[in-house]
Amino acid sequence: MATRSLWRARAKFAAATTAILGGAAAATVATSDDPSRTLKLYTAVPVRLFRDTVTAASIALDYEYSLWGLAEESDERSRVKHEVHLRSARKLQELCFKNGGIYIKLGQHIGQLEYLVPQEYVQTMRESMLNKCPVSSYDQVCEVFKKELGETPDKIYAEFDHVPIASASLAQVHVARMPDGQKVAVKVQHTHMTDTAAADHATVELIVNTLHWVFPSFDYRVDPLKSEPELDFLVEAKNSEKCLENFRKLSPHVAPYVYAPKVHWSLSTTKLLTMEFMDGAQINDVTTIKRLGLPPHEVAKLVSEIFAEMMFKHGFVHCDPHAANLLVRPLPSSRKSILGKRKPQLILLDHGLYKELDFQMRTNYAALWKALIFADAKAIKENSVKLGAGEDLYALFAGILTMRPWSRVIDPAVDHLVIQGGDSDRSELQMYASQYFPQISELLRRLPRVILLMLKTNDCLRAVNNCLLQGSSLETFLIIGKISSEAVIEAKLSQKKSFLVCLNVWLDGILLEARLLGMQVALWLLRLKKALCL
Repeated sequence: MATRSLWRARAKFAAATTAILGGAAAATVATSDDPSRTLKLYTAVPVRLFRDTVTAASIALDYEYSLWGLAEESDERSRVKHEVHLRSARKLQELCFKNGGIYIKLGQHIGQLEYLVPQEYVQTMRESMLNKCPVSSYDQVCEVFKKELGETPDKIYAEFDHVPIASASLAQVHVARMPDGQKVAVKVQHTHMTDTAAADHATVELIVNTLHWVFPSFDYRVDPLKSEPELDFLVEAKNSEKCLENFRKLSPHVAPYVYAPKVHWSLSTTKLLTMEFMDGAQINDVTTIKRLGLPPHEVAKLVSEIFAEMMFKHGFVHCDPHAANLLVRPLPSSRKSILGKRKPQLILLDHGLYKELDFQMRTNYAALWKALIFADAKAIKENSVKLGAGEDLYALFAGILTMRPWSRVIDPAVDHLVIQGGDSDRSELQMYASQYFPQISELLRRLPRVILLMLKTNDCLRAVNNCLLQGSSLETFLIIGKISSEAVIEAKLSQKKSFLVCLNVWLDGILLEARLLGMQVALWLLRLKKALCL
């Protein structure tokens, strides 16, 4: 009876909330400068809000009812909890698909949080959100083409596959051939995307503002326009070219090992993007990667190097590096080694979400990672405070960045940040996240949006590393330590030119090389020990 009453109360709350907000939406439509678009927006908001509320209430009720009276740590509770996790993940998956837009992005991000959310959620989201999103019909695709280029795709390309090879939250991709026979990939924005994005953000804003009204201490209010997804494909195309140009100018030693598809500008608009078709293995397809003669640990090292260069030296970062957006292929100019191995080349796809770090933030972020790699507690605190974590939450910030508790972050052991990828590591991190949830919420409220996007990028890269290596590796941390340290040294040299300052920086560089060499020797010794044990 109590459960039934609880369900009725939640259902009434959902209906009342939707009705109230729907009335507010009607008033807004009446006074809007663009009534038709505003009407479309606010008829979508109550529907999404109602779905959100019902899904949340259903999941909460399922956990409460199913686990009631089951002893902690019992086998029965573990079995039931697994079933509830699975049911709840499917409900959340269904909500993401129904609402679309940024909800798909949310589902994709959950799929990267392997060490923070139950595995049932991670697996469900990974299987569905990366490249199995709902698709637009061919008629809808033709509608976009006629509006953008004045013709249907069959009249523009020599061949155009009506069935997309991939679909995501904002768009879907079709394979086509140019009149000269060149194979291309054509990215077409979903027809409903602009209005859906506005509705999604309006819904989120309404939920957050309502929570703040009921609970004043909960303050995550945001301007939805500032967090609206990038819907201009011409911006995406320019981002891809700027990314490669940065590597050519600022990181020429690694430039040949990173690639982005060339853009056909004459057949690209804000809602259409025609680009070179890329063949390669998806970054989480370890079987295919090995078949191509590419060692997974070399691929993992390359991914770490590419993104460390972007974050610490370029300050222009691809912030959506999940598995569907990263391909790998043998470097075209490389030859097979005696053992049949080849050097990898990383192909970056989907350049819609980039973020720029100004000089000071980029330098502080690099200095923080340098401190994390070398377990320098004083420098960790100093740079965490500079980035907005505060003197009370800097240790938690370091823990979120590394997915290690503070005791491990400052452990002088050479492999103190390495995550093995086992169940014990995962359980420890999930317990850590649960224990400090209020503090984590406060930290996320404080941090600048650009740093929040860096956290998202780290989550994606951590998931990629786990797929390739079944955990993290000391080598990837050595790469991060080297590049972040180089960035700090370059920043110091660019600001002050006196002889003494340059001499001091030069000595810092020598010390850095010595410390990195020591870590490398420690790595070799660990490998030797492992080999002898085998």
